[in-house]
Amino acid sequence: MVHDEIEIVSDGNGIALLGDAGAIGRFLASEGLPSTDLGLHRLRAATSAGASALEAGSQIAGNSGRWVQLTEKSARAMKTMPLMKGSAAGSSRAVAMDGGKTGHILEIVRTPGAMLTNPAMLTGVAGLMAQVAMQQAMQEITDYLARIDAKVDDVLRAQKDAALSAMVGAQLVIEDALTIREQVGSVSDVTWSKVQATPATIAQTQAYALRQLDSVAQKLERASAVGDVAKAAQDAQSVVDEWLAVLARCFQLQDAVAVLELDRVLGAAPEEIEQHRAGILIARQKRLDTIARSTERLMMRMDAAAATANAKVLLHPRAAQTIKVSSGIVESSVVAFNDTLGVEAERESVAVRRWLDAATDARDRALESGATGIESAKGIGEQTLGRAKSATTRLTGAVTARATRKRPEITTGGEDD
Repeated sequence: MVHDEIEIVSDGNGIALLGDAGAIGRFLASEGLPSTDLGLHRLRAATSAGASALEAGSQIAGNSGRWVQLTEKSARAMKTMPLMKGSAAGSSRAVAMDGGKTGHILEIVRTPGAMLTNPAMLTGVAGLMAQVAMQQAMQEITDYLARIDAKVDDVLRAQKDAALSAMVGAQLVIEDALTIREQVGSVSDVTWSKVQATPATIAQTQAYALRQLDSVAQKLERASAVGDVAKAAQDAQSVVDEWLAVLARCFQLQDAVAVLELDRVLGAAPEEIEQHRAGILIARQKRLDTIARSTERLMMRMDAAAATANAKVLLHPRAAQTIKVSSGIVESSVVAFNDTLGVEAERESVAVRRWLDAATDARDRALESGATGIESAKGIGEQTLGRAKSATTRLTGAVTARATRKRPEITTGGEDD
């Protein structure tokens, strides 16, 4: 039986597994968890100074690191493992089963153990985890753009606006820097000097794309006639995907710059890596909040359009159908975009009613109203008939009385006749 020790670090977004490569591989296989190389070798710069440098260097060389995205499955694996008391203080033992038999025993250290006693190592690992998490997010955006078949690069190049055309160049610079980083293992002064001006260009493009989405929402808001609402909804359907794709690319490139930035800080000022990591995550969340507010405004206007369609579906069935289709497409686009970026938005869409449903409801209301009217008319008719009969009786009596009073006296002949 093999006893392996693995140290675990979690930052709330992912899990870092540190230790022997074979032990980590067996554990991940037993739990069926996908993982990404953490890139521990990048910490050599962070631990290159001080008395513990040699010890830290040997720990890095003798250990492997894998990053696991924090999902329901991975969280459940960490939470529901059959843990027992470990052989060292602060550790718990997880038994990994192989075909119903104990294949190996993993020492899951939940407090800083042998490898994490060096503070620089601990903060460095946190920095690496932030990098890998953002790289994972970048890949998800690439997959998203492929799914929606968004020719975002073509969209950017087709625009004459300076903010969008400049972003194409910024993207090329950032992609070159990432390629060099992978080959060299770090970000040099030369590489960083090429990249450090790109965030302003990306921010300018992001602001432009957000304004375009706001403009779509404003057109929907200004439309009053159902035909105008249908036209605005149809226009929204045709452009929203493109601007969401531009926003996604902006976010992707901002994450890429953050990855390079953390490498730069790790090499130049490793003692600042933790503060810089925290600052990057705060700025990232603010960008997400800004995007969330814009997409929420857009969906509120689409909901209002759906409400207009519901109110006018009987009189304008074709326009209502156009609004229904466009509203559904835009909502699906926004939901997919929000899911990809991790934007949390809780909303309940307004379902656009079909013409037949509205007509059926109108018929039911008419029948109900008609039945009530018939009963009322019936009651009124009966009352009128009763009053008419009473009036006729009184009139007949009065005529008879008048006729009796006016009838001339009839006399019979007497003796003179």
